[in-house]
Amino acid sequence: MQEQLYRVLVINPGSTSTKIGVFDNDVLIMEKSIRHSAEAIAGFSSIIDQYAFRKQTILEALDEEGMNVSNLSAVCGRGGLLRPIEGGTYSVNDAMLEDLRKGYSGQHASNLGGIIAFEIASGLNIPSFIVDPVVVDELDPIARISGFSLIDRKSIFHALNQKAVARHYAKDQGRKYEELNLIVTHMGGGITVGVHSGGRVIEVNNGLHGDGPFSPERAGTVPAGDLVELCFSGQYYRHEIMKKLVGQGGLVGYLGTNDAVTVEKRIQKGDQEAEMVYEAMAYQVAREIGSASAVLKGNVDAIILTGGLAYGKGFVESISKRVSWIADVAVHPGENELQALAEGAVRVLKGEEKAKIYPNG
Repeated sequence: MQEQLYRVLVINPGSTSTKIGVFDNDVLIMEKSIRHSAEAIAGFSSIIDQYAFRKQTILEALDEEGMNVSNLSAVCGRGGLLRPIEGGTYSVNDAMLEDLRKGYSGQHASNLGGIIAFEIASGLNIPSFIVDPVVVDELDPIARISGFSLIDRKSIFHALNQKAVARHYAKDQGRKYEELNLIVTHMGGGITVGVHSGGRVIEVNNGLHGDGPFSPERAGTVPAGDLVELCFSGQYYRHEIMKKLVGQGGLVGYLGTNDAVTVEKRIQKGDQEAEMVYEAMAYQVAREIGSASAVLKGNVDAIILTGGLAYGKGFVESISKRVSWIADVAVHPGENELQALAEGAVRVLKGEEKAKIYPNG
């Protein structure tokens, strides 16, 4: 019997662009990155005000590519800064739209994903979804305890890509994702190391401005006492300190660039400072993976390295030589976010999963 085809439009809004893709099941048939000029973006007082403009550019792009929207089975958007929820594919509903519009956990272009998906899908009388937003929170209760009673640890990480590569790895092994203990490390502008057990991410560092390894743009864990002293030194405003932690931290702070390729070229030319800092980033990633293995009491089926930095052979080797004694290391470079969104929607359309209801699952 021929497999039924579901055509899904996926939408991933960024600060100055909107990436879209059209999939027949999990096969990409069209992809486009729509660039938005600074002048166009500046014309809106808030991110949410951009939704009608971005929706129109998406429909125009589809028309230019000869894509008939009446053939769509569903529309899936990138999940935004919602309330903490468990992983999975969620139907876009009124409660979600309200939280996306007001920016429940912050304002970010990804908040537009669910809104635009709903706007397009409702006009076609088809379902709209989001999949594994960054606010996925499946932490074990013990993982929430920070050691400082006024602050709980939070789960903010690259859930979409981490969950997707974990499922792909399980499929390649002929196993179910829920059967495996995996340590998945997403390495991009931010770096997050997730402990996947029983289909849940029971421990992960806060990749936004919390803890974990430093990355191309983020400082990660820093000495708390020294940070407090710096905050009250009178030399910096609050927003300046935050910028040094997120945006100007990590490689940017040490080397003035967030481009790993540029750093690698500097190393090849004999730049010893670049070599030391780059090696230190790999060292911290490996250290976080080692800590993650303790959560699983050493019962680790595999360590997966993913994200843009996983294209760097030397960087991957530096991490692998420190952690390969724990478990086999699998490398899945890149992010493949559009693919992950489509796969999440198709699993629901095929009846392999049931769409969850926001905010309680």
